[in-house]
Amino acid sequence: MSTEDERSQGYYTTGDSSATTQSFGTPSNSSLFDDDGGFSNEQTTTFGGVDDTTTDDEAPKRRAPEWHRGLDLGLLVLRLAIGAFFVAHGTDKLFGWFNDGMGMDATRQMLTDFGFTEPGVLAWVVALTETVGGVLVILGLFFPAGAAALLGVMVNVIVVKGDWNLFLGQVELEMTYAAAALALLFTGPGRFALDRHTHWWRKAPIYGFVFLVLTAGLCVVTLVVFR
Repeated sequence: MSTEDERSQGYYTTGDSSATTQSFGTPSNSSLFDDDGGFSNEQTTTFGGVDDTTTDDEAPKRRAPEWHRGLDLGLLVLRLAIGAFFVAHGTDKLFGWFNDGMGMDATRQMLTDFGFTEPGVLAWVVALTETVGGVLVILGLFFPAGAAALLGVMVNVIVVKGDWNLFLGQVELEMTYAAAALALLFTGPGRFALDRHTHWWRKAPIYGFVFLVLTAGLCVVTLVVFR
């Protein structure tokens, strides 16, 4: 229990050696405060038996990196651009809307010239993959499948079209499309997407790796079995 002398000095102690001792700005003796023999105007708290050196836990913690709207906006712009390009190419292969020389007949002939053995079937596969994959990327819907579809098409185009006797095989544009699709496969679509609350949206890198493996397998089948 505290004594009257202790209270008159401005201290209160519970009697425990580990108890809290507080200074309330009353006059203090120089024997107790070596740095200042007068008054202490600061409210301080000390804990008996505890070293007052700063520990790692007491040090200010660094703020963790946070996802921000700029990343979402950047991914949306990339999705809209890449997706629109593929939708345009896919519908052009299907209907010849943007190029008088395209359409399904021209697509089949193109695949025949590239050495594919089943151009009739593959023409529909390529055209629909580009169209549907582009739409999925734009909407951010079933996003791993959409991004992987675009990547698979570009891998096939790079392999069959690239002339490696020339600089970068003359397929720089196709490489750019493939790199964008690969990046989106692992980043996911961002928060401006219909997939926002799905499991594959929350675990984009894991699903990206799974669909990358599937895409690699399908590309091998296409290039080895059908060519």
